[in-house]
Amino acid sequence: MALTPQSLVNKSLELVSPPSTYARLDELIHDPNSAIDDISKVINTDPALTTRLLKIVNSPFYGFPSQINTISRAITVIGTRELTNLVLATSVVNAFSGIPKTLMEMNIFWRHSLACAICAKLLAEAAGHKQSEQYLIAGLLHNIGSLVLYQSVPELSAESIKSARFGHEVLHLAEQRVIGFDHTEAGEALIQAWRLPESLGFVARHHHNPLASGYAAEVCIVHVADVMVSAVPFGHSGDQHVPPLDPVAWDRLELQPEVIPPILRKVAIQLEHLAANLL
Repeated sequence: MALTPQSLVNKSLELVSPPSTYARLDELIHDPNSAIDDISKVINTDPALTTRLLKIVNSPFYGFPSQINTISRAITVIGTRELTNLVLATSVVNAFSGIPKTLMEMNIFWRHSLACAICAKLLAEAAGHKQSEQYLIAGLLHNIGSLVLYQSVPELSAESIKSARFGHEVLHLAEQRVIGFDHTEAGEALIQAWRLPESLGFVARHHHNPLASGYAAEVCIVHVADVMVSAVPFGHSGDQHVPPLDPVAWDRLELQPEVIPPILRKVAIQLEHLAANLL
């Protein structure tokens, strides 16, 4: 039987549960009859999740002057959508297990993903995009397909990583040659299987190739963020090379190069605060 992104995702779903709490919250957000108390009740049924969320909201990542002690207060302060995205982030970060450390150190993987998430949000804000929190979650999930590959086909993944490292090519090209498809396709398939917003799968699929997306704004922003945080670097997802920057994607942001150093400094600071409470 030939390997396909869908077959690997089906295999992963036997080990990795979809983020069900997020799905329930997303339903409530789109229900005009729901209230803050309804959302709070869903989150409060999971004490560990509640504790972690309050820890993040009270961390220097947000920098609120007074203590936030309840989920309902957190919703009032940061908004329903942003808190729901934090639920998704927390669920996803803790979803994958059993990936050999010799293949991928999970802390290193998630540091890169979180750095890309923060950078994408900051780039979106600098470019004047509203609802910049959506870019945070798109950046966080851009390489989620790598974990599908590492969990389901660790030997082929190891071969791809080795080939990319010593063959001086970016990892997704090595994956295409060794496995037959790459982590972008696996990521899109997982996001679809989890029934997450279609836009997240779109970004995961095209973040290495913005041209194929028609240079969609969210793809361009995550593409540039990925290149920026790979160049520093803030962790990695298995690829030791900086992916090439599509100059058209950068031009679409309509930003000056001078914004890059201060954004990267902010990423460094915010990453430490978020990673300390999320990883």
